[in-house]
Amino acid sequence: ETLRIGNRVTTAIGAIKGVKSVAQWVGRATNGADTFGTHYSEFEVEIGALRGREQVRVLQEIRETLAGARGGGFPGVTFAVNTFLTERIEETIAGFAAPLVINLYGSNLDLLDRDAQAVAAAVAKVPGARDVQLQSPPGTPQIVVRLRQEQAAALGIAPREALDAISTAYEGTSVAQVYQSSRLVNLVVVLAPEVRNRVASISRLQLRASDGRLVRLADVADIELSGGRYKILHSGGRRIQTVTAGVGGRDIEAFERDVRARVAKDVKLASGNYAVFSGTARAQKQAREDLIVHSVVAGIGIFLLLYIAFNNLRNLVLTFVNLPFALIGGVLAVLVTGGWLSLGSLVGFVTLFGITLRNSIMLVSHYQHLVDVEGMPWDGETALRGAAERLPSILMTALVTALGLLPLALGSGEPGREIEGPMATIIVGGLVTSTVLNLLILPTILLHFGSFPRRTAESL
Repeated sequence: ETLRIGNRVTTAIGAIKGVKSVAQWVGRATNGADTFGTHYSEFEVEIGALRGREQVRVLQEIRETLAGARGGGFPGVTFAVNTFLTERIEETIAGFAAPLVINLYGSNLDLLDRDAQAVAAAVAKVPGARDVQLQSPPGTPQIVVRLRQEQAAALGIAPREALDAISTAYEGTSVAQVYQSSRLVNLVVVLAPEVRNRVASISRLQLRASDGRLVRLADVADIELSGGRYKILHSGGRRIQTVTAGVGGRDIEAFERDVRARVAKDVKLASGNYAVFSGTARAQKQAREDLIVHSVVAGIGIFLLLYIAFNNLRNLVLTFVNLPFALIGGVLAVLVTGGWLSLGSLVGFVTLFGITLRNSIMLVSHYQHLVDVEGMPWDGETALRGAAERLPSILMTALVTALGLLPLALGSGEPGREIEGPMATIIVGGLVTSTVLNLLILPTILLHFGSFPRRTAESL
């Protein structure tokens, strides 16, 4: 059934303009690390080297096709669509290919399943939720064979013999080895695919009695189709059921807050069960806190080192006035691109402040050079000359940096640029305002509030 649906999905996705190839894999290998059941399948879609807008279009059309918005649809099937980079990042952070992960802990599997389904239904109602999935869904179809011991013993059929026959018929048994050139190939006996794929055929499987007679499996066993579990999730020795969800068109942290509120309002967990939220939002919050703490510590260290170099507290404080100039451009860039602050955005702000502070230091130190070395008085003419002489170096630093990051900033919404895109946008936007204001406003502020006394050779 998974292969049948997979063929339909492959055909539907392959018809989208820009898609070069679609490959599907089902289940897992015998020694595979991923414990996926036969109900689970992944499709690898190759789109080739397309422009950013085309990549976004193809990704959106894939989502619409799988959701049934473009005709057809796949009832009873849930999908999650991610780019390769996004999936790897989310699997590294949360263990699942989704930005929001809700782990439900408890001891009773049936109650966990009930609560997990209620949580999934509540999450699906939150605006922006998509690809809501239960990671270990109950009710996996399975065939149960219960041997009737008395009848089997009367015919001389041991339970192990029945088990070996079923295993050989449906999994295969190696009976010999064949050499093909220098390669050794196992010869495996297994039922033909057209028989093996029919559920009803298991009842007609032949077993050999002790007197040599062939009897059907249905004559010595009860066979029924029932629901089971292909895996039971555990964490720290505790049973868990996991609900994952993606988010579209919203900030992940705001989405998580709404999910928490919705789950608390709509879901009453069974006694002894409790929920733990994790995923990208949790990791972003922790990374943001760490980045802020480290940036503050680094900023204090920079302030002390600059005080030692300048030996002028007033000029040092005025040097940091340029940081709000950069902040203006960075905030405007955030608002233009949707108003969301990600970890990449914060890294962009830290980088932007470093570049901006360097430009201020260059301007202030050059003013001191004009006063100390060239003997100019600190007045409007000196302020104008210093700004003009520092214009090429400051402008070229900002221009080269902005031009280098501009392609990333323009393609910040493209798949695969979830981190670099926001970072580049913040830096480019902040450099525009900080460079202009650094050369126009900062000299005026330094002229009125700065102090550049002439220092003698002894004081230097």
